[in-house]
Amino acid sequence: MLNTFQQAPHAALPKATADEAARQEFAKSFKGFIQSTLLPGLTPVYQGRAARSFEKQHGRPPVDRRDIRAAMVPDPYFQHYAAANRIAQELLWESVIGSVDRQLPELLESAKALSASASAALEIPEGFEPPRYVTALDIHCMPGGYCTQVCADDIAVGALYDRGVYLYAMGYTGPDNDDMGRSVVNYVKRNMPDFKPRRILDMGCTVGHSTLPYKELFPDAEVWGIDVGAPVVRYAHARAAAMGQDVNFAQMNAENTTFPDGHFDLVVSHILLHETSGKAMPRIFEEAYRVLAPGGLMIHADLPPFDLMDPFTQFILDNETWYNNEPFWGAMRDLDQVALAERAGFARADVRFDTAPMAVMEFAAAADGYSQEASEHVAEREFTAGEFAPGGGWEVLIARKPAKTAMAA
Repeated sequence: MLNTFQQAPHAALPKATADEAARQEFAKSFKGFIQSTLLPGLTPVYQGRAARSFEKQHGRPPVDRRDIRAAMVPDPYFQHYAAANRIAQELLWESVIGSVDRQLPELLESAKALSASASAALEIPEGFEPPRYVTALDIHCMPGGYCTQVCADDIAVGALYDRGVYLYAMGYTGPDNDDMGRSVVNYVKRNMPDFKPRRILDMGCTVGHSTLPYKELFPDAEVWGIDVGAPVVRYAHARAAAMGQDVNFAQMNAENTTFPDGHFDLVVSHILLHETSGKAMPRIFEEAYRVLAPGGLMIHADLPPFDLMDPFTQFILDNETWYNNEPFWGAMRDLDQVALAERAGFARADVRFDTAPMAVMEFAAAADGYSQEASEHVAEREFTAGEFAPGGGWEVLIARKPAKTAMAA
């Protein structure tokens, strides 16, 4: 699909000058060029020379992503691809950060005014300590990460993320930068039409881009987005107000929230798990179970576990671990998430993986004249390595808390 989406403006989003917009569009297009032109060349390089060289050296063919990586890293073509990918990632943030810095005073005042106009809560506790797995490095090379604050009531990294992640996704998050949340919402609406949650929690919400579709689908629900970064939470609150949605936001750790037991009917996350750690991820599952009401749903949206992919596709995706400051990216996909959910309290029979078709792909398919049935199943084709989402859909881990807990029974 030729992507023609442009990010929709809103009152909290930085406004780019013509030169800034041109640099940002170049960064987005450069990433598209790498994905469409350089990345496909890795397959013949691997099959034609890297795998043969590995077998000659080791007396056996490569058997897993680690072997493939060992075979590919010395190859000049792969080095060129990896360098271009890293440069493109750094370039997209640089293309936005100047725009944010230039108008930061105005953005701060606008965010304060927008937040003041909202009836929903914004909670930033004193003395909150973000976990080290978030603060130890700039995740996905974003300068400052999620938590850096350089002034009072800072929202700069939130503004940077809102625009930068749109460029990173090459427009495939849709005009409102909300494709993951909207895709899961569409999945729930289609597959669980009678599900009407009263309270919804989005764990690791960053700027709330995936949170707002839940308020749209369930306007009477109490919706909360939480994140460990104060600047992104402040920006999320202002952004929601700018987009006409009253959603509550709080600086809070998904491993240990302050919500009461059984408070939510739906707990979701969107590409959160791979930015945590081996110790944190089981705690997040346990916390989701604790705050869910009996019969409630936990849905985590991300890319598929590695056991659902061939070794070469695993190798391609695992480059995020090595070159994009995502240290838990590969390790998370090796974990048995169903077993983690079971240990948290969910019954194994009530835990499953499914695919939520990308909302933007469904929209494009419908616009191109495909039937509704065809539009709903755009995610059934196989994942092609390097695509923004697996085959046009997000992998979702779905777990339902028993309607009656063992204690209640």
